[in-house]
Amino acid sequence: MLRPHVPVNPLPTGHTIPLLKPAPMADIEPTTEHTPAPTSGPAPVVQARTSIQLTPGSALALAVGGGAVVLVVGTVLVSMLLAVAITGASIAVVAVVLRLLVRDMQKGR
Repeated sequence: MLRPHVPVNPLPTGHTIPLLKPAPMADIEPTTEHTPAPTSGPAPVVQARTSIQLTPGSALALAVGGGAVVLVVGTVLVSMLLAVAITGASIAVVAVVLRLLVRDMQKGR
């Protein structure tokens, strides 16, 4: 179900577009144009690194960048909370004023 499917005819022209088949390996002839120069010994073995090595400068930059991200996200969240609080307070004031107006209208003043 989740495998990709390559259509044979993606164009609505009615002409069938055949899939390209790779050439057999027997038909490919090796060339000597780009062969590397012979080396004097075996190729050096490079060990794969399993951990990230941080220099003091990169660790400091990472800490400063992380602190900046925390400050920006904190500022955005606090401003959103403040906006919700101000909106709630203003709605409460409007509700009290409307209640007083309705009460005055019912008394006939």
